[in-house]
Amino acid sequence: MNYETTTIAGEHLALEAPVGAGRSRRRAVVIGIVVLLLAAIGAWWAFGRGAPPAPATVPTTAPAGSLPKVTIVVPGKETVRRSVTGSGSLAARREMPVGVAGEGGLVTRVLVEPGSWVGAGQVLATVDRSVQAQTADSLEAQVRVARADARIAQAELERSNQLVARGFVSKADIDRKTATRDAADARVRVAQAQLAETQARNRRLDIRAPAAGLVLTRAVEPGQVVSSGSGVLFRIAMGGQMEMRAQLSEADLASVRAGVPAEVVPVGDTRVFRGEVWQVSPVIDPQTRQGIARIALSYDPALRPGGFASARVGAGATSAPLLPESAVLSDDKGSYVYVLDAQDKAVRRDVRVAEVSDEGALIAAGLVGNERVVASAGAFLNPGQQVVPVRAAAAAARKE
Repeated sequence: MNYETTTIAGEHLALEAPVGAGRSRRRAVVIGIVVLLLAAIGAWWAFGRGAPPAPATVPTTAPAGSLPKVTIVVPGKETVRRSVTGSGSLAARREMPVGVAGEGGLVTRVLVEPGSWVGAGQVLATVDRSVQAQTADSLEAQVRVARADARIAQAELERSNQLVARGFVSKADIDRKTATRDAADARVRVAQAQLAETQARNRRLDIRAPAAGLVLTRAVEPGQVVSSGSGVLFRIAMGGQMEMRAQLSEADLASVRAGVPAEVVPVGDTRVFRGEVWQVSPVIDPQTRQGIARIALSYDPALRPGGFASARVGAGATSAPLLPESAVLSDDKGSYVYVLDAQDKAVRRDVRVAEVSDEGALIAAGLVGNERVVASAGAFLNPGQQVVPVRAAAAAARKE
């Protein structure tokens, strides 16, 4: 048999214990530990993992100190003067081309330059008239001869009338002398008419201004031979009046009327010239789908015909909400704003912008005017987000 030997207090004692009994005791201890572990796992599974965790308490309303502050504006409705913009060229309002009205000839003098102011009938250039002057002198001499013949015929008729009572002159002689006197008077009138015609032709040799205005161009020089086929020699702006021919789209032109004010800014100049539309084109260009609004302007050296300019034309007035530009946002769905509901939560509202000017964005559709609209910081908000509104006046918000 096998036996274990144990040493106690320095003494060697031999215990007679069987080896199989020790092994059975250890096995029982291990089995007990395993049973306890399985019981602990089962209890955790039943009472720990199986029961759902208690839900966290989430406040329905965030504390006021943590909510973002936004500036809001109640736009109301304002009467805003609408305007449309366009561009075009400057020109003389009434341009007068001046050419040769008479027979023409050799130009002897040119008396004006481009930019000169002239009066009605003023001579712009003179044409040599040496031959025509001789013809006029000849006709004037014929008038004097005809008048002398008429005086002689009148004197003979008067003498014959004195002698007819005495019987020295017959009635037939009186009739002949009367006819002679009448023919002499007729020749005087013919000669006078021929002289007047020649003088009128000579006056037409000079190139004259048909009306007062500003000389724009000059296309003739001394020594040049001109005739009725020479074309335009001068161009004059009648009265110096200028205009801008603004090209507007078909839709914009429909809202423009004659008499509305307009502002014109020439290219290369920062000054604003005020005028008014005096004519709206009755037709639309089928290629560009544009029409012309003609804006009357007073003369100024900066308004050079042929130059380019931009214009802002009044297109009537409308009553609609007016918002600061910062309030209007846009995405792939279009333009929109954020309005606050009764719980101060942001709600998206789609809008249609009529126009944007220095005064703000004019809302054509989507707002009534009594809504609380987020004036700024709308890009940082989300639909349904609660905020703290800070109200601002509409006019003050638009200046921001």
